[in-house]
Amino acid sequence: MEALIGLAWIFDSLLGLGLLWLAWLALNCSELFKAIVLFVAFGLLMALAWVRLNAPDVALAEAAIGAGLTGALLMAALARLRESRISASNSDDAQLHLHDVSNNDSAKGEKK
Repeated sequence: MEALIGLAWIFDSLLGLGLLWLAWLALNCSELFKAIVLFVAFGLLMALAWVRLNAPDVALAEAAIGAGLTGALLMAALARLRESRISASNSDDAQLHLHDVSNNDSAKGEKK
């Protein structure tokens, strides 16, 4: 029986350390996609921690809302951010092209 208690203590310690490690990685990640994936993994590990604390209702809420719904919303926000960056860079390119054309036209007008 003591071996089982020792194994539970080791598992809980590794779970706590894993949560701290994932939280640190997610907060210090420079890539947004990777940070979102780490956040979802943290939420799932946190749900496991709630199960170990005998709070299955909180664990279900953490898994569904904390990891599932929030992760999906963050992924959708990242996709929209990438789309807006692409459209902004395309409009910047168009503005630069218009600026170049107008400069060329004014230079041709000066030569005439």
